[in-house]
Amino acid sequence: MYENGYSQKGKWKEECGVYGIYSEMEDVSSMTYLGLYALQHRGQESAGIALTDGAWMDVTRGMGLVNEVFRHQLPHMENQRIAVGHVRYSTTGSSLLANTQPLLVNYAGGRIAMAHNGNLTNAAEIRHSLEQEGTIFQTSIDSEVIVNLIARSRKETVEERIMDSLLKVKGCYCLTIMTEDKLIGARDPQGFRPLCIGKTEEGSWVISSETCGLDVVGAAFVRDVEPGELVVIDKDGLHSRFFAKGEKRAGCIFEYIYFARPDSVIDGQSVHEARFEMGRILARESGFQGDVVMSVPDSGTTAATGFAYESGIPFAEGLIKNRYIGRTFIQPTQKKRDTAVRLKLNPVRSLVDGKSVIMVDDSIVRGTTSGKIVKMLRNAGAKAVHMCVSSPPIGFPCYYGIDTSIRKELIAATKSVEEIREYIGADSLHFLSLEGLKQCVPKLNADDMCYACFNSAYPIADGEKPAGDSKYVFERGKC
Repeated sequence: MYENGYSQKGKWKEECGVYGIYSEMEDVSSMTYLGLYALQHRGQESAGIALTDGAWMDVTRGMGLVNEVFRHQLPHMENQRIAVGHVRYSTTGSSLLANTQPLLVNYAGGRIAMAHNGNLTNAAEIRHSLEQEGTIFQTSIDSEVIVNLIARSRKETVEERIMDSLLKVKGCYCLTIMTEDKLIGARDPQGFRPLCIGKTEEGSWVISSETCGLDVVGAAFVRDVEPGELVVIDKDGLHSRFFAKGEKRAGCIFEYIYFARPDSVIDGQSVHEARFEMGRILARESGFQGDVVMSVPDSGTTAATGFAYESGIPFAEGLIKNRYIGRTFIQPTQKKRDTAVRLKLNPVRSLVDGKSVIMVDDSIVRGTTSGKIVKMLRNAGAKAVHMCVSSPPIGFPCYYGIDTSIRKELIAATKSVEEIREYIGADSLHFLSLEGLKQCVPKLNADDMCYACFNSAYPIADGEKPAGDSKYVFERGKC
């Protein structure tokens, strides 16, 4: 998560970031490294880069942040032409080296390397069927289902094999796939997660989860990959094929609330502009008055500045974030995560003492982190803490690439807004309304977004009940 990061029990856990480069002139390994660095907010558990020179293919993967995995040396190959990269947060399967990506496989048609962002809702069903037919799986991630389907497809070309396989899976996926001579990108028919295409002045093609991954390598934005589209880049340029059409779009609204970097543009909508508008509407809806507006850094900052702009109440950086602390959702125990919250955030007492504080955050998932921050502000002398949240209450789990599959862990599933206010210890609490949220993405058709975590209107049939309710389903013999 780019803008937050002290969460395991208090915040969303994000998905992954995928990246790909096709170039006959530039250093694709270095460019992919930079791209993954720009996408680091989408996953901090592991990172990997796969390369090919047109004949040989290799992959380097490891646990940790991008700069940790490639601390000593970047992957190198003479005459490297194509690369795919991945940063991971696990939504299916444990955080283990065996589950890192890109996945590199050999099959009858050659070699492929694949990076996946998302979550397949029918992965357990397909995996069970493949295992009954003798397929051996090396990981406990749903992504391996896709590469096995590709390898088993009887279609002639790799593009046809991929499309044949994607028609069998359900759920959320954005893919970058590398063959010896092609870079391929694919986006699921609903367009849950973002995927875009860019091109450098030197003629290199780039596929990235977000536009910030294009900016860092000097690539100009060309367009977004459309839902249900397969894009193929080779020596002859960019080619497009659709494997699914007519499905209702369902882009994840939380990309705009929280997941994406604020400097990214997704499907034509600026993330920063959307968050700023969330803050403005929060100010109008809540009517809260106070001495100062503060954010939970960095997740609530853009919305907090929008609140301050609309209300006329000054914005102050009242909570200081220690940017040299690792993300706390990586900590293995709740006690260690609690300690990490205190290490990561500290109030500026002179800005808080004696003030009525309006605190803006992007969401409340389980409530534990919010409660600790409210207490922190009170201990710093705040006479009142009014909390505003730039999303509606999250009462339902997500099965499309975010690790919140257990509803009983979501505070809004069991408590009213007033009960949540009491639980976190705030004087006032206001969540952005769903209608207010829809007004914040004016460049999009608001009805083409997924709001299932707020209203349980899952866009895929039976999407609310995937086979297996745990990210560890493939490690417990339940599939």
